[in-house]
Amino acid sequence: MTPSSDIGLIGVGVMGRNLALNFDEHGFRVSVFDLSPDALARCVASQPQGRLRGFAALADFVASLVRPRVVWLMVNAGAPVDAVIRQLLPLLDEGDIVVDGGNSLYTDTERRDAELAARGLCFVGAGVSGGEEGARKGPSIMPGGPQAAWARLRPMLQAIAARVDGAPCVVHIGSGGAGHFVKMVHNGIEYADMQLICEAYALLAATGMDCSAMAVVFERWNGGELRSYLIEITARILAQRDPETGAPIVDLILDKAGQKGTGQWTLVSAAENGVVVSAMGAAVDARVLSAMKTARVAASTQLAGPTGRLEVVPQDWVQQLHDALYASKIVSYAQGLELMRTVSEQRGWQLDLGAIARIWRGGCIIRAQFLDRISEAYGGGPAPASLLVAPGFVQVLARAQTAWREVVATAVRIGVPVPAMSAALAYYDAYRSARLPANLLQAQRDFFGAHTYERIDRPAGQCFHTAWPEVQG
Repeated sequence: MTPSSDIGLIGVGVMGRNLALNFDEHGFRVSVFDLSPDALARCVASQPQGRLRGFAALADFVASLVRPRVVWLMVNAGAPVDAVIRQLLPLLDEGDIVVDGGNSLYTDTERRDAELAARGLCFVGAGVSGGEEGARKGPSIMPGGPQAAWARLRPMLQAIAARVDGAPCVVHIGSGGAGHFVKMVHNGIEYADMQLICEAYALLAATGMDCSAMAVVFERWNGGELRSYLIEITARILAQRDPETGAPIVDLILDKAGQKGTGQWTLVSAAENGVVVSAMGAAVDARVLSAMKTARVAASTQLAGPTGRLEVVPQDWVQQLHDALYASKIVSYAQGLELMRTVSEQRGWQLDLGAIARIWRGGCIIRAQFLDRISEAYGGGPAPASLLVAPGFVQVLARAQTAWREVVATAVRIGVPVPAMSAALAYYDAYRSARLPANLLQAQRDFFGAHTYERIDRPAGQCFHTAWPEVQG
């Protein structure tokens, strides 16, 4: 067989098929392989000009690729990725490139990178965001791995990526697992963003506002500083009616949220690296609690509390919610950026946070207007200690905080859970506190465990212990 394809895709479900079509549409010759004959046939048939080349045998698929070969995997994270790599290894040659375009755990990507490098192969963990539509029309792409692989992939990825202001939404993130790590944090921010929007929706519903009216609110918000993909689709969701009953479709959807693990991975990484991602943690917790549907229904008849209704609606309630949502979103992004900065320093990735914010402006799920401002904050000169103290954001948070506090206080008073907004506000207050009650915590630790403490009237780094009185009884 004469090699003629520029790239080969393994795994042609919806995402893989759409990526194959995207590559094909931009002039690249594409081979496809899947263990499912039906999926393979659907993929080949989806290209009306018949340019996609489908292969039932993996060896023939690999042989169809020009060297250095580019094999792109779109299979489930974990063991399936390792299984495909094991089958590929005997068929590949030195300098060939294997790209994992799924949501793999970045530490798995680091392991695979080392294993393939020892065989003279390049391994790239590429985060791809944008869902089905993004894969087909232009995603945000976050490739890590060797520079040599990026040089080979760059023309292809720049061609298929989303574009904002003429610039492709793809950049080489860094070595090893950097690409999948950044995609993981992206998903953690996505969890928080979605939960915050859901809390705003719940507080609009608490006033008795129907879905049609809420759709108008979100559509209006999408015309201002909250403009984003998630706000836009929320407006469309709220306006959608069920064709059978005529009721708002969102009212008929069971309140049990699913998750695929990237949010949890973000929490684990943050805990391991001593970074606070409380807004994301609250969002993950909210999904877990939502899945406890049977327990919640039973508890609703046993546990006392407010009705969850806002009987007297403040005249500016919608604007207050807007400000609280915007401020909380800023905190969630600040926490994600801090996690990326910290891990980047520890692993020597040299992540360009400004560039990452730029490629998130198009194609990806968390694309939003204010990413321009984040990109500017990290785009030149010394990086701010936190997004919260970056130029422009200090003023936004100062302007929003009165409404933010009123919204959270009102939600607590009427019994509407707002875990992510509350966590974001608590983080903001803790971050701006020159002194926290951790002095008492250190005294407690020293009391029961002789862990020692530092003193405010002694040089930093000197440790002290007090002979505390014994507890009687």
